Amino acid sequence: MPKQIKSQIYAILEKSELGNFYSLADDIFITCLIAINVAAFIASTSPTLSQEQQLILENIEIVSSLVFTIEYLLRLWVCTVDSRYSHPFWGRLRYGLTPLSLIDLISILPFYSLLLFPNLSFVNLIRLLRLLRLLKMSRYSESLRTLGAVLYAKKEELIATAFAVFILLIFASSVMYFVENEAHPETFASIPDAMWWGVVTLTTVGYGDIYPITPLGKFLGAILAFLGIGIFALPAGLIAAGFSEEVQRKKQEKMAANLEQSANFQAVKRLAEIEVGFEQKQRAIALHVESSSELMKMCVQTAKQKLGSDFKNEQIICDLAIHLYNEAVRKFEL
Repeated sequence: MPKQIKSQIYAILEKSELGNFYSLADDIFITCLIAINVAAFIASTSPTLSQEQQLILENIEIVSSLVFTIEYLLRLWVCTVDSRYSHPFWGRLRYGLTPLSLIDLISILPFYSLLLFPNLSFVNLIRLLRLLRLLKMSRYSESLRTLGAVLYAKKEELIATAFAVFILLIFASSVMYFVENEAHPETFASIPDAMWWGVVTLTTVGYGDIYPITPLGKFLGAILAFLGIGIFALPAGLIAAGFSEEVQRKKQEKMAANLEQSANFQAVKRLAEIEVGFEQKQRAIALHVESSSELMKMCVQTAKQKLGSDFKNEQIICDLAIHLYNEAVRKFEL
């Protein structure tokens, strides 16, 4: 009985099935609670809140943290249903180290950390971890799961692009430092300062707080701006291509599933037709055998009557009975 209960809870928590009402209700409830909790966290930073409003926001945090804690503990309890985490201890430990499980754990740690140690010097940093609860939505959002799949599929290309951008940033910032340092020592005081200008220029944001003033510096800045347009278009193109591939893959999987389901249905239907036909054929054979046996008896009796009861050769009687049977069948078919 406990194993059956664990399987049902596992299906509700871990599998987002549209046909399962409880699983769908859990997804909607947790998603709404995450959105309310994050909104409460954002609202709590307002300096104009009254004491009653602060109390309401604190109660929202307490309730949502308790719900997230219960959900996390339930997931640890029922994860052994999955064969990958079947061991009572090591299986749960392995499950606890999965990315989504770590996100669940980190999202509830700020509440208990502030509860146990309210005077920590980095309280604001701990409170900021509450925003990680937004990542919990990846369990319930198909869009976030798709984004994660795309980034994972294109990780090598994105890493290569990021490395190329980093090399270009180092090179451009170093050159700009040596070109602008003498004419603009306060702004381009060091290579790290020049790197800030390089980031702003490469991303084509252009804050205007740091800019070159020498002709050579302006020329290099213009070239870097054009390179930035092309380089930062690469990740966007990779991600767009990844999204297209992922959407096509899901469509193909859905079509394959539909075809498999249709093929299974046709196979079951054909098998049922074969079984029905076989039963009808057996019934017809049984009726034919029954009628044939009755006809054969009549033929034997007729043969005995024609040959007389004193005729001792049974073979002649059988041959005559068979002849009479064949004649009767032939006339019946005609």
